[in-house]
Amino acid sequence: MTASSPADVLRDDLALALRLADAADAQSLPRFDAADLEISTKADNSHVTDADLATERAIRSLLEVERPADGIFGEEFGAQGGTHRQWIIDPIDGTANFLRGVPLWGTMIALAIDGVPQVGVVSMPALGRRWWGATGEGAWTVVDGEARRLRTSSVASLDDASVSFQSIAQWAEADRLDSLLKIAARVWRDRAYGDVYSYMLLAEGRIDMVAEFGVKEYDIAAAVPIVREAGGRMTDIDGEETISSRSTLATNGTLHPPFLSLIQD
Repeated sequence: MTASSPADVLRDDLALALRLADAADAQSLPRFDAADLEISTKADNSHVTDADLATERAIRSLLEVERPADGIFGEEFGAQGGTHRQWIIDPIDGTANFLRGVPLWGTMIALAIDGVPQVGVVSMPALGRRWWGATGEGAWTVVDGEARRLRTSSVASLDDASVSFQSIAQWAEADRLDSLLKIAARVWRDRAYGDVYSYMLLAEGRIDMVAEFGVKEYDIAAAVPIVREAGGRMTDIDGEETISSRSTLATNGTLHPPFLSLIQD
């Protein structure tokens, strides 16, 4: 029997990730805007809902059957297993939006191999949208029932750039508010689209930069293969290609160096 190639394995992993997203949507969407949604507060004062918990449980249950040798790291139930092949899960990214009935939230599912995200799926069922990507396989979404390949923008000047900075509070807490004001004064347009949606807008070529502070691995891992395969670049604020340093800068690729300079000056 011929052994599967690494590319074949990744395609199988991506197919599984898409099925995991189906299972996630089946849990989260019926609870969106539900009158009886159960909300509690975690130790870090962030909110968690019954939908967050049920969605992560559904993903974990399927992984335990389909990939029992792989590790899992999720926002709600922590890490189990090894890190060579590790599934990184944010069951509902944008819980604050979810509990307020704002449809800008989504499930993020990634497979990282030795710490590098190689497969990513983002599903935003309240918008009826999904995005996915894997190393060497491109980045994709569905528009009008057909798969469409994603490409980041060709914007090459900061003067023409549209950016999402996520929140003023993040930048202030990181003592980077001066950098944010410098960026806002330099670019064409600045908005805080928020959470995972910003990265998908970047991958679609609709905006040109996203930056965040205080992020965990599960907040960004799924976006990495999608942005990268769409032609963009994701690093931390110091330009290192890591998902564990609690900051991230994502761009269309061309604008990465000038944005790094603006933030680091």
